[in-house]
Order: sequence, then structure tokens, then C-alpha cells
Amino acid sequence: MWFVFALLSAVFAALTSILAKIGIDGVNSNLATAIRTVVVVVMAWGMVFLTNAQSGISEIGRKSWWFLILSGMATGASWLCYYKALQAGEASKVVPVDKLSVVITVVLAFIFLHEKATAKSLIGCALIGAGTLVMVM
Repeated sequence: MWFVFALLSAVFAALTSILAKIGIDGVNSNLATAIRTVVVVVMAWGMVFLTNAQSGISEIGRKSWWFLILSGMATGASWLCYYKALQAGEASKVVPVDKLSVVITVVLAFIFLHEKATAKSLIGCALIGAGTLVMVM
């Protein structure tokens, strides 16, 4: 089931890029990011209440709170940079560079999460990196 959700995530991320590129025309990138963020917040809290998950807030530990807050800050910084890049550049070039996050995530997972580096993951990262270079040249 994780693969279905991951694939849907990729489809929605692709739509996000195309819709954002069209919508950001003539709009300050920070304002556009703020509008997008409000929509995401409403959708996320809507799902929390729809699934009756709000009672779990009190069970979140201090460590989880800190890391979720830091993750939110990283997301915000990523979105602000992404919208600025998308406004200034072509979506077909900005998006592949943005997706280098896959390679960076794998490297960070090796370092901080002690996940195993396999030949398959290293080759995959090299191919993503090479593919990105080919697409933006």
C-alpha cells in the first residue's frame, strides 16, 4: 500500500509544480507560498478531524514535538526557495533540481539514521544525479 500512496504523492507533486508555475505568474513568491501553506494547513487539519486523530496531540512526546517543528521549518524553507526558483526558472528545470532532494535524503539517511548503503541505492543516487544534470543542461 505504501507504493500506491508514494505514487499518488508523485502525481500530486507533479500537479503542484505545474499548477504553481501557472498560478505564480505576477504574484510575489512569498505570498504564493503563504497561500499554498494555508490551503495545506486547512487540508491537513481537516484530515485530522475527519479521522478523529486530534486526541493524539496530548500523546506526542517532547522529542517528537521538536523534530516535527524542525521538519516544518525545513518544509517552509524548502517551499519558499522552491517558489522563488519556480518563478524565476522553467518548471522543467527547477523540478529536477528540486528532486535532488531524493539523493540528499538517501545520503542523510545513511549518515544520521544509519540506514544501509547498498549497491542498488548508490547506483540509483548516481543515476538520479546524472539524470538531473542531463535535464538541466
